[in-house]
Amino acid sequence: MNFSDNFFKKVENKTKVDKNTILSLAAKLQAGNMKDEATLKEVISDLSKMTGREVSKEKEQKIIDTIMNDNVPKNLDKFL
Repeated sequence: MNFSDNFFKKVENKTKVDKNTILSLAAKLQAGNMKDEATLKEVISDLSKMTGREVSKEKEQKIIDTIMNDNVPKNLDKFL
């Protein structure tokens, strides 16, 4: 997936997480098993800490279910 600098700027403006941090997390995601619930929980926790936003257990489970069931949209630009 190839993201433009514009995409990273939108993310940074909304989350205050810079491009290098995002790319570092992406590398971690590529190395991990995204069908493993423990890995997903760790990633969600990392994102929560990076953004300073708390994720409820219910929301965490909804995110995990979405990823595990392959319901993640292909075009993330539409979400920003």
